[in-house]
Amino acid sequence: MNKAFRVARQAEATPTQEPDVRADLAAAYRLCAHYGLDDLIYSHVTARAPGTTDQFLIAPHGLWFHEVTASSLARVDFNGNVLENGSHPELPISRFAVLLHSALYQARPEVQSTIHMHTRAGLAVSMLEEGFLTANHTGMRFHGDVAYHDYEGDFRHRDEGERITATLGAKNVLILRNHGLVTLGETVGAAFSRMYYLELLCRVQIDVRSMGQALRPPTPQVIELMTTTWKTHAYPLSAHEWPAFLRLADRLDPGFRN
Repeated sequence: MNKAFRVARQAEATPTQEPDVRADLAAAYRLCAHYGLDDLIYSHVTARAPGTTDQFLIAPHGLWFHEVTASSLARVDFNGNVLENGSHPELPISRFAVLLHSALYQARPEVQSTIHMHTRAGLAVSMLEEGFLTANHTGMRFHGDVAYHDYEGDFRHRDEGERITATLGAKNVLILRNHGLVTLGETVGAAFSRMYYLELLCRVQIDVRSMGQALRPPTPQVIELMTTTWKTHAYPLSAHEWPAFLRLADRLDPGFRN
């Protein structure tokens, strides 16, 4: 095993200590704000609480994403009960977030992080009948990995979670039609990487469609080749990306670790 491969595997290893998960999750909130993926105080970034099967960490509703720190994260169970307040106990936990993310974690035990965003480009693409295009090199990493769920309102019924997860299956990207984007990951870094590229590709799709020209897709053979390449790569893309993202978060404001 070469050095680069070992480093990549070590970087992508799922953190097993809660302080590390909290730091990663707080960094993801900060990075969402930095890249303009957030929606004021709305939408959610979560991580499964290490060593548990029915609990996750989430920022309370009311904080700007650039205000989130490791200590501000609350621990909740799948029924929305707050098991451990963060540093802002006066703020509530979004019941919409609990319904969505608890359903995802229950259905997918291997998933360690979930992200739901209302990005500008993501909202636009979620309204298109054609859905999300994977017709370029970067987009092929998502080919066959995108599911869709029709809008039912803002997660008002617990059984909607069952419909969402039935549609999602083993995929890692969910387009909530007329609503926004969801990504899942085996680490916080993986979920964030998927969201970063998903929003980027939504912007690319809008750019291409605004040109008013015919789309020239790759051949099915190339799509299949690159899809296989992405899926069978020696190490996850986020293995190198996430440490770099953490360095950026530290440069922006290392206070997220507090």
